[in-house]
Amino acid sequence: MKNKKVVLFVIGLMILFSVSSLAETKKLKQIGQYTLVRIKGEVPTSEIMKVLLDKYAGDIKYGFDLVGYGDLYLPFMDQIKSAEIEEENLPIGTKFMWMFFRSHGKVKVVEDLEWAGTAPLPVYVFHVKKNNKLYEFVMPKPCGNIALVSVKDIVGVPVCDIDVYPEKANVNDVITVDMSNSKAATRMVVDVFDAQGQKVTSKELTMANPKWQTSFSKPGKYDFKPVVYNLNEEASTNPCEATCYINHPPNCLLKVYPEKVQFGKTVTLDATGSEDPDGEINQADFEIMDEEGNILAQQTVTDKPYVWSYVVEHEGKYTAKVIVTDDFGALSGPCDAMFEGISKRFFFLVEAGGLIAKGTYTSYAFGRLGFMYMIKPDSVSFILSAGGAYPLVGGDLWKPFFMANALFNLHFRPAFIGAGIGYSTAEQDERGSGLDLVANIGVDLFPKGSIFFEGRFPVGGENREIADTHKLLLGFRLIF
Repeated sequence: MKNKKVVLFVIGLMILFSVSSLAETKKLKQIGQYTLVRIKGEVPTSEIMKVLLDKYAGDIKYGFDLVGYGDLYLPFMDQIKSAEIEEENLPIGTKFMWMFFRSHGKVKVVEDLEWAGTAPLPVYVFHVKKNNKLYEFVMPKPCGNIALVSVKDIVGVPVCDIDVYPEKANVNDVITVDMSNSKAATRMVVDVFDAQGQKVTSKELTMANPKWQTSFSKPGKYDFKPVVYNLNEEASTNPCEATCYINHPPNCLLKVYPEKVQFGKTVTLDATGSEDPDGEINQADFEIMDEEGNILAQQTVTDKPYVWSYVVEHEGKYTAKVIVTDDFGALSGPCDAMFEGISKRFFFLVEAGGLIAKGTYTSYAFGRLGFMYMIKPDSVSFILSAGGAYPLVGGDLWKPFFMANALFNLHFRPAFIGAGIGYSTAEQDERGSGLDLVANIGVDLFPKGSIFFEGRFPVGGENREIADTHKLLLGFRLIF
């Protein structure tokens, strides 16, 4: 048991020693023993050094991959061909992030290295740029090893570039601000001003997130004035502005005339007074609703004048509405106007048609004049009419007669049915005059015309039995 504890203790000490050794900066006291690039004769010039790097490209790539900088290989090989290689003497104590070299024919890497020789180290110095980083490399002259000394951020002159689209939009449309083409930018501040020069909003962007979407609830001109800052917080000075114009929505105006219109007649909805402050109207959408808010009719008018005529079919109160659209697609708010459908209660009428009189059902032509009064529009009416009938056949037995009606009708548009009393004179010499029970049923063919069937049945009087003296009529009724 004791031996096991001793073994574990020794292993722990070894692990601790190893970690400490790895964390310690390594001292480089001599150079030229483990060369990456084999150099013969005199120390090569910088031009010859480029040729040598091409010759050993495979080893160099392996070294970059080994140290974990594989993505730097191609920029290194590409830029070294045009780089200005300088000669310097690095002082004692200079540190290297890493260096790769050759040992026993294999490329190896050592990291966290410090020059600890007895004199300054003569090197070739060259730089490689990638992703706004500046990598400083050295190659000690006594050998062909490649070492990375430092990595620094490249701080360039900030250049502002802004793109705002669309340049014209409607209220609350999405506006995109794009600063992605700016240069040497770490942050970008965009201030937005209205036409009066008042700042309405501001946004800070970065190159990682260079775009911004916004919108405006008020129409007018908006100026975008950005400033770009680099890593040292130096501001851009180049001209850099953009403008966006938010379209004014149109203003609608609706007139309705007449404000009281008889049903069956036309009401006019007129939106010609609508206007657009920065363009013109190119469409009007009309709508008519009843008192319950039910939409009765709709119409879109795309040509001037923006007017629509509508035939009122029923009595009641109506709401007319219009929304106009401008030449940029912006909509106005709705404009409302009221009108009332009224019914004409008193009408003159003309009735005419054919009649057959019981006996031998002799044919007559009849005609009557009178008036109709709408007690309740579209529901109940009263008719008073009078006229005559003339026999078409029958010789001297049948003679012309006079008749009159007083009827009440119930309307179930387009049908109606009614009854009342009438009066008829004698259609034969042996028959008498007297009252009639009258019933009719019919259908409206159009708003002011109908066809009806009527039955007349005598009530009392000399020789006026119902079975022998009733009359049946089929006629047309026109009202005015």
